[in-house]
Amino acid sequence: MSVIRAAASILLIRGFENNPEIYLVKRSPRLSFMAGLWAFPGGVVNASVDDAGSSGQHGVLAACARRELFEETGVLLTDVACLPKTDRLHSIRLTMLSGPDDGMWSDLQAALDDPAGYLTPICELITPAMSPVRYQTTFLIAHLPDGCSPSVIEGELTEGAFFQPAEALRLWDAGQMQIAPPNLMLLKIMAEYGLNGFPGAARAAAERLAAGALHPIYFTPGIFLAALRTPTLPPATTTNTFIVGTQDLYLIDPATPDTDEQDKLFEAMDKLILKGGTFRGILLTHYHGDHTGAVTIASQRYRLPVRAHTLCYAHLPPGYLTGPPLMDGDFIDLGLSPDGSGSWGLTVIHTPGHSPDHMCFLDTRYRAAIIGDMVSTISTIVIDPPEGHMATYLNSLEKLSVLPLGTLYPAHGTPHLDGNHLIQHYLAHRRRRENLIIATLKNSDAPTAPETLLPAVYADVDPVMYPVAARSLLAGLIKLEEEGFCSRNAAGDWQLA
Repeated sequence: MSVIRAAASILLIRGFENNPEIYLVKRSPRLSFMAGLWAFPGGVVNASVDDAGSSGQHGVLAACARRELFEETGVLLTDVACLPKTDRLHSIRLTMLSGPDDGMWSDLQAALDDPAGYLTPICELITPAMSPVRYQTTFLIAHLPDGCSPSVIEGELTEGAFFQPAEALRLWDAGQMQIAPPNLMLLKIMAEYGLNGFPGAARAAAERLAAGALHPIYFTPGIFLAALRTPTLPPATTTNTFIVGTQDLYLIDPATPDTDEQDKLFEAMDKLILKGGTFRGILLTHYHGDHTGAVTIASQRYRLPVRAHTLCYAHLPPGYLTGPPLMDGDFIDLGLSPDGSGSWGLTVIHTPGHSPDHMCFLDTRYRAAIIGDMVSTISTIVIDPPEGHMATYLNSLEKLSVLPLGTLYPAHGTPHLDGNHLIQHYLAHRRRRENLIIATLKNSDAPTAPETLLPAVYADVDPVMYPVAARSLLAGLIKLEEEGFCSRNAAGDWQLA
């Protein structure tokens, strides 16, 4: 389980109730967490620095917020009488950005007044369990001091700017600005309630999430992601279920058999219905049990037809409503796009290899793709013969790779903003693994048993996962056998042809 780290995030406000603007920064695409997304300035608590002289938890978080805001934007929250000369401030900031604290910030902080007076805590959010890195983040409001102009020095951040909440949301809907999900939620609340009503509404939303409601995770307009607990292969513990659409809605891969998790999903669906949405059906990427645990109950509860590849239906629990089978190239109409720019829908793409019935769904407005078990962002995909077929799987990856892709939504792990890059990464990974098989067989003087090949070909894998890796190894060997590169004897041992 990921360690949950304390963090502070600052809503730096310019203007007042009738015209507030919030400063957003764009995170570098090279970062491992929320790469390429716009977010509020902030970062994790540094106990050795932020605890010094701070009174209580609010004091520590305020000290963290002041430090991170200064480092990322150059804005220092303090009484003007405490401000050192501009050139010294810039030197301290450059030192902070270049690496570990060498004491310059600590010395500066000791000369400043209490940061708590400049920051108002609003709410606290904990990163959902699906995330590889988790934070307990306190969001605080700070008003831009008179005469200050924030700026970003390129590094972990690439740019920054003030936005009215409604303008940021318009750019989001138009696909011109990708915003980190918790920040998106808070921007929507401020746009709806205004600056004065924002604190109470934000706290109420955070309390609902703390009580167990699903986080409103959107990386693309109109695609809601719910990471629900499922019995699946480690390291994954959840499978992503999706609700796609704004008015005409489709449920994709209702995965969890857990009734508590199902209740969370149904609560989210009911809220969308109360807001005027209409569910039109259930779509499935494939039949595996960690993707279909709630198919029948969701179909019965909402009277929804289930649409999937024709090979999928025989494997599903009975009792669901059957809809027209899906075929490669089918179009699922979603009505008007979220930004009102035109018609919108999902193109169905048949991508066998992981399983014969595997389907992907490509959004026609933002080029986001819901890709089931074609890739994962937390591990590789198991190809398990005989239903799993490596050559077919690689052909399906190639089929996806030539499409202009935006954000990829895997079944396991967080979305990836650069879909084509991730597909190419997977293809390269499979080529490297295949070359390892060939090299290991080439170095063997006699036919080699799969269990002997395994630790050489999968040296980077935890031995606990060897039984799973053995299935993908077999799939790779079968591919090479089909292509005439290797063969096996009656004992099941392998050698180069």
